[in-house]
Amino acid sequence: MEEVNWNSTYKKDNIRLLRRHLALTQKEFIQTFLTSDDGTPSMCVATFSNLESKGGNRTSEVVLAVAEKLQIDPVLFSMAPAKFADRLHTVLPNTQDAVDIAQSPAKAGNIDRLLYRLTMYFSEQLFDKRLKKGDKIESDRILAEKLGVGRSAIREALKVLDVLGMIDIRPGQGTFISNDEADFFIIPLSWSLFLNGSQIENILMVRNLLEKKAAELTAHAADEECMEKLHDISTRIHDAYLRSDYQSFLNCDLEFHLCIAAGSGNPVIHSMIQTIGNLMKHVSGTGMADQEQLKEIHQEHRLIYGAILSRDAEAAGEFMEEHLQKSMKRYNYR
Repeated sequence: MEEVNWNSTYKKDNIRLLRRHLALTQKEFIQTFLTSDDGTPSMCVATFSNLESKGGNRTSEVVLAVAEKLQIDPVLFSMAPAKFADRLHTVLPNTQDAVDIAQSPAKAGNIDRLLYRLTMYFSEQLFDKRLKKGDKIESDRILAEKLGVGRSAIREALKVLDVLGMIDIRPGQGTFISNDEADFFIIPLSWSLFLNGSQIENILMVRNLLEKKAAELTAHAADEECMEKLHDISTRIHDAYLRSDYQSFLNCDLEFHLCIAAGSGNPVIHSMIQTIGNLMKHVSGTGMADQEQLKEIHQEHRLIYGAILSRDAEAAGEFMEEHLQKSMKRYNYR
């Protein structure tokens, strides 16, 4: 496999390479890629010229705007310039078609694209060490200006990111990058599930595969602390079942799955399962219909826990898969 050297300092050079590839002056480049819907440019020629030669904090802003309009991966701009120049001929159509694509009007109210832009914007800043977990982000007014959209659209998108656990909106204080593990690296999964109902079944299929594997890994290698926590959760699930305490049961149900995911020892699996769990809680509400379902889930959990307790990885995976398939039918996802 060909080795690729990635470095964020290459962005300014690659912006210049792209502009020259498209045979655009700096003014034409701004008009093509860096203007809002009403035709207002987001930066002047002098600022752009300085960015091309020296880089700066607004380099990522340009990269994201260009990548969105040309429908290419913004990560490409972090390739070594020689590699980037070679790749241009394969990732872009001919020059005139590329400019036509960039100049075509964006669909109004396209919240999923805005979410992608926002998360990529924050991810770029995290990678470049200009943001870290717990930092306060820019105001919705500044974000709206940078992304060329209305403040109301920004606010709605930020609410979605707050639901996903990626940011923390604190009334009266501002908005902050979450202190938890950054979920920005699984964004395509997150926002497609939240916004596109047609993707729910596909995402749940991925969730099922991950949870099955997590159960197998936990049964095989979970440490004593994880096993004690799983025992505590299972006890509380049983108590909630006996009391027919739906809300406590549901809370423990989520804890049960997250504990198994954490016990897998794979932080990516844990992060993805956590995100999907947050999303499904938002989509499905309680997800519970009656006492009979409470009984079914309780019995399925006992089988999973028993297999993990006996360190039977194969059985744990099979019981988890069966539980999730039944859950999809219970929640009317298929």
